Amino acid sequence: MLKEAPPGIWEAARPHGWVLEPDALRLLEAAGVPVARHAFAAGLEEALAAAARIGYPVVAKVVSPAILHKSDVGGVETSIPDPAGLAAAWARLARLEGFRGALVAERLSGLELIVGAKIDEQFGPVILLGLGGTAVEIYRDVVTRLAPLRERDVASMVCCLRGARLLTGYRGCAAVSLPKLTAALLAFSELVTAIAERIESIDLNPVFCTPERCAVADARIVLAPAP
Repeated sequence: MLKEAPPGIWEAARPHGWVLEPDALRLLEAAGVPVARHAFAAGLEEALAAAARIGYPVVAKVVSPAILHKSDVGGVETSIPDPAGLAAAWARLARLEGFRGALVAERLSGLELIVGAKIDEQFGPVILLGLGGTAVEIYRDVVTRLAPLRERDVASMVCCLRGARLLTGYRGCAAVSLPKLTAALLAFSELVTAIAERIESIDLNPVFCTPERCAVADARIVLAPAP
């Protein structure tokens, strides 16, 4: 449960209307939502040190207040195998608009899910779960429930997905950890409920789930319009 947001997050986000990803991940962690191992680096040496701690291969993503949708501008480098690859990725990311640094993170694998939230004018916070990744807009396999969620709500959401068997085990593929997924969704629901007055939406895509863990790989938090 989120007792208090890490200091400075809302103030830093207000000028551009959304939370930079390093701060978004800090907020999720503070609320008990599991995220990929990561570090923000303002310089290449910091990035190399972070990658050494995390372990290759790593992912590098641009951090810029001018870039909300990183993949649209080539702001994500995946499967970086070694320090030379990270240096090359850094050089390219550093040329993007508003570059402040990069987020260096572990490369996750597993079933890709999307978890999200929107604040409905009539019903309040609404939580979304679906099959995620780059094909989310093609499959459109998502379900929604009003926050706050309970365990039975999460079980119902999973069962209502057309691709539910991908989560529970299909043709020799192991089932994901439903207890870990449930815990992540309940923690996320509590966070959304706590900060509903501040936000317009949250998108966690993808969230990677395996038999051992579920962890957020990418997070986007858009603020509510200023009154």
